[in-house]
Amino acid sequence: MAKKHRFDHRDFRVREGEKIQLHKISTTKGKELGKSSNLRKALEEDIQTLQLAQERLYAAQRQSLLIILQGMDASGKDGVIRHVMTGINPQGCRVYSFKAPNSEELQHHFLWRPMRFLPDRSMISLFNRSYYEEVLVVRVHPTFLEPQRLPKYKKLSDLWEQRFREINQFEALLTQHGTSVIKFFLHVSPEEQKHRLLERLKMPEKHWKVNEGDLRERQLWPQYRQAFQEMLSATSKKHAPWYIIPADDKWYARAAIADILAAHLESLEQEFPSVTTETAERYAELAKQLEASD
Repeated sequence: MAKKHRFDHRDFRVREGEKIQLHKISTTKGKELGKSSNLRKALEEDIQTLQLAQERLYAAQRQSLLIILQGMDASGKDGVIRHVMTGINPQGCRVYSFKAPNSEELQHHFLWRPMRFLPDRSMISLFNRSYYEEVLVVRVHPTFLEPQRLPKYKKLSDLWEQRFREINQFEALLTQHGTSVIKFFLHVSPEEQKHRLLERLKMPEKHWKVNEGDLRERQLWPQYRQAFQEMLSATSKKHAPWYIIPADDKWYARAAIADILAAHLESLEQEFPSVTTETAERYAELAKQLEASD
């Protein structure tokens, strides 16, 4: 029997065609579980559910899962990977971080790049950032388009609309062939991002996380917010939904994401492969022989 989940996932899900206004959506946690200790306990329980569900997914070899994480710098993507995916068998999960495209990738359509990292049947792929950067950071910095040598567009808005359509078609094709697509936008406030970036600058043990480019990008927050809003509205579909996760509280965000993933994997109803009666009888005989051996 599937366990009862703690969050109403509809609170986070972007409905198809919904016009998103991020400034009207809270970045702070809800009251589902109360204090942080309850959130951590819920996370631990959902990780156990994820472990069992992923084992069935891996054994059945019929379906796969693509998880996408997007958000502003310091929104908590790395923490989600570390804490939510900690219980997943590494044989069945791969994590890919998308940075600036290299010279080879620039010679191809932007959706050529993720094709190489999609999950095999029975596998989970998690994209830390993704092909969505091509309608986000590239939109905020249009000069990044120059090395792509694209056909000329009368209006850049035409290019973003085209890419939205191509992404929707791409994800529909994936789901039709057995790959679920679940997408999370970590919604952090400018104030909380400032706090986290200051921690990195002031705490020696976090200096390794410092990227001065994050400080420059922070100045472009309004442009990024507009890009995220249009992306979320245009590409959240029933077959590949976006979930907007309040991310000012890291443990709340991790618990909510784990709960959504656990519910989804359980909904796939994957079962361990069965064997014929003859094979089962043969295994029973082999077990007796093994037990009787020295």
